[in-house]
Amino acid sequence: MYVYLGQDKVICTREMIGIFDLDNTTVSKITRDMLRKAEQSGDAVTIMGDLPKSYVICSEKRGRQKIYISPVTPSTLVKRIRRKKNGSYQE
Repeated sequence: MYVYLGQDKVICTREMIGIFDLDNTTVSKITRDMLRKAEQSGDAVTIMGDLPKSYVICSEKRGRQKIYISPVTPSTLVKRIRRKKNGSYQE
């Protein structure tokens, strides 16, 4: 199953590790450092659009992780996944 993150970016839900609220989690210095290092190493992808509201951590080959910074709220992403699982996806 796939979920739309915004700006033509779609990811496989099997690769998802977690969906996080950007405002709530970046209060922590550890999280800010993790996001900064991911951006510097090229492991973060910013999806343009409105202000970023969430980030999704995905597993990649060879144990690497990719972080997608999305303008879509975490609650909307979760709703999209649930709708698809129930077979009633409409947007």
